[in-house]
Amino acid sequence: MRIEHAEVSLIGDREDNQDRVTVAATDKAALLIVIDGMGGHSDGSRAADTALKSLLDSFHQSQHPLFDPLGFLHLSLSKAHDDVARLGSGQSIDARPRATIAICLVQEGAAYWAHVGDSRVYWIRNGAVHTRTRDHSHVELLLREGKITEEEIPTHPMRNFVECCLGGDPAVPEMTISGRQALQSGDVLLLCSDGIWANLKDSDIAAFFKSDPENLRAWLEALGRRAVQASAPFSDNSTAAVLRWNGN
Repeated sequence: MRIEHAEVSLIGDREDNQDRVTVAATDKAALLIVIDGMGGHSDGSRAADTALKSLLDSFHQSQHPLFDPLGFLHLSLSKAHDDVARLGSGQSIDARPRATIAICLVQEGAAYWAHVGDSRVYWIRNGAVHTRTRDHSHVELLLREGKITEEEIPTHPMRNFVECCLGGDPAVPEMTISGRQALQSGDVLLLCSDGIWANLKDSDIAAFFKSDPENLRAWLEALGRRAVQASAPFSDNSTAAVLRWNGN
């Protein structure tokens, strides 16, 4: 399995960074994780740390390549949700730690991904967005209903309202899980928090990977800086993980 990967996480204009990111890779599988912690003070960080540890434990305790990738995504996200929800035990519902998440498993020439909330997965092919996840958010619902346009999302007053997340309510949240997606050499998988995409068009994001960069990390860091600049002086934590598939 020939892959390249990189990570970036910028604090932006916030006082602390509540995002978490990692790429866990073996010779037979890779797992990309981006988590956006939600909550005041340290609660967002606690939620993100807890979810990250839970997911990494699930991945490292599994045999690779995974026999049931889609089952793994569902079960590992459900467990991560339970672990985050326990953090808020005894707190009022509004005060409980939460997080949004995007996760992607790559193995045997294919990608499988899932997300909860408005952290995204982009599949980029030949310098264009081949597909991306659709947010679990209020503005996404308005967009689907034709009540707003894509251009109105960055300034919409409810742009930060997510419909579901890890933690908070003990019930397992809605999660969207892809089917098996066959990869071609040169395909790029980008996972990111809303700090990356909030004020950038999909085409702007894909443009950073048009020229088949040799230094994937440098291009990802450039994307992170561009995202922060686009949202200044109120930029959020801006976090992303990227993987380029170069074949088996």
